[in-house]
Amino acid sequence: MDIRYEEPLYVDELSLQTVRVLGQGAFGSVTLKAHPGYGLYAKKTSSIRLKENLKKELRIMLNFRNHPRIVQASSEHLHLGMFLKDCYIYMEYASLGSLEEVISSFRGKPLPEHVIGRTTRMILQGLEALHLDGYVHCDLKPDNILLFPSTSFGEPWDAKLADFGLSKEPNTYSVLKSAGTNMYMPPEVSEDPEGLIGQALDIWSLGCVVFEMFGGKAMEMATGVTYVWQLEQEISPVAIDFLRQCHAWHPWNRASATELLNHPFIMQRVSGRILQPISSPPEKRQYLERPLFASRARGPLPTPIGPRRRQKEAQGSVVEDQSAVENNDEASEEWFMYELCNSCYVKHRYGYG
Repeated sequence: MDIRYEEPLYVDELSLQTVRVLGQGAFGSVTLKAHPGYGLYAKKTSSIRLKENLKKELRIMLNFRNHPRIVQASSEHLHLGMFLKDCYIYMEYASLGSLEEVISSFRGKPLPEHVIGRTTRMILQGLEALHLDGYVHCDLKPDNILLFPSTSFGEPWDAKLADFGLSKEPNTYSVLKSAGTNMYMPPEVSEDPEGLIGQALDIWSLGCVVFEMFGGKAMEMATGVTYVWQLEQEISPVAIDFLRQCHAWHPWNRASATELLNHPFIMQRVSGRILQPISSPPEKRQYLERPLFASRARGPLPTPIGPRRRQKEAQGSVVEDQSAVENNDEASEEWFMYELCNSCYVKHRYGYG
């Protein structure tokens, strides 16, 4: 096996000049720095009490060095500020800002669906890399998705994942209540805050990001932790199905990042085909005409019956009454639509067309 040697990362701090402050938040600030010979850097500074979070963020960026969907560190070191009051790291500068800035510039209107599909594919590529190595981002949201000039002609940007201060590393113990921003957190955070963090958390957060790119709005539920999302315009059937797979209520029913990369909503961007919104037949709209916030029983949710019966039949099980199987299939579809309604509030009536 060939050994790949990489040049050490180094920033000449003495020659840096401050350009402007890029952003400030609860975890510190990010400042744009310029070097006369090497260009621009983003300097992220945090209080010394958050040193371990910043150290973890640097560690994860270095572990994914040269990955095209992970923001890259510009220095291998965690630097300590004067009088040990703060600490900071250097990263590559995202000249196109964040996905949050782009969404805000559309003033509640959706981004073009082909742009949403391509951006989602890039986010999924970053998530897949993290998940395959045992990481969970834990704070995926538009603010933490940075945009860079595109490497593909005619495309608006390249997206990279950033801000790993809350991320779960492999073989570590983290509970759900320690995860990120409530608006992007799945229902299990409120139902079992002491439960262990899993990769399905990132998939729910991804669904929220996609909702937001479509112009969706978050609505807080009574718990104050779980949010549901509202759409005010029609989107394609494949987009609806993609969101359903992200927002399955139980985490083990959500698709993985690898599975979602093969979803038609993502694959149609690769092939160049753009699927237009399709009006659903009236008989299929009835599934969304029932109350969207119907009371739900606590505990395990029922599982779809139809697909399970088909699986047993394929394995050699005897099915006595074929009409019962067909009825189960209808119940299965109805349940899937009911689950979608309860995990994301959609004004318009959609079906699978």
